[in-house]
Amino acid sequence: MAVKAAAIPKKSIYRLSLYQRCLDMLKANEIETVSSEALAKAAGVKSTQLRKDLAYFGQIGTRGLGYNVGALSEMIQEVLGTNSLQPVILVGVGNLGSALLRYNGFRKEGFEITAAFDSSLDKVRVVEGVRVKVYPAAEMEVYVRRHGVKMAIMAVPGEAAQPVANQLVASGVVGILNFSPTVLQVPENVIVNSVDLALELEHLSYYVR
Repeated sequence: MAVKAAAIPKKSIYRLSLYQRCLDMLKANEIETVSSEALAKAAGVKSTQLRKDLAYFGQIGTRGLGYNVGALSEMIQEVLGTNSLQPVILVGVGNLGSALLRYNGFRKEGFEITAAFDSSLDKVRVVEGVRVKVYPAAEMEVYVRRHGVKMAIMAVPGEAAQPVANQLVASGVVGILNFSPTVLQVPENVIVNSVDLALELEHLSYYVR
């Protein structure tokens, strides 16, 4: 796929993940082909949008027949880099961090949390029910460099978020999933996706009041 990442809108990349979820369900039901209309409806988008998103990666599908589910799934996995397990580290092992360590869905989607780090010495242990070991935060940079980790999940308090992000970037991490309620300042080559749970609840509150 010789397509420059900068040429593809971020929302299109996000929708590829939605399409992949739908394709996984189709494969589970042993469905071999799907039309753009059916796949778009399952993903909650217009068929014209789906075809435009997929067009960034060349001619895909056959007019009148639709898409081969297995082939399209493999293509999306290749584009997203999830056709093999990607190592990810977790920083911050409080209540949220511990819950993320126990979540079994990451590996299914092509990601493996290989290590976790926390500044509290009493948390440097193996979290119950989880095989991932928790290390002292001081060992994080060495671990990232040694294992070539490019992605990290941050679940640290707001006041610690920017310093931790700075450490991660300096170590070579270029993708951060941020659960901290802080807008991070990072270089242009680093991608940050932030999940602010309180903000999402505020949005919901507007519609249910």
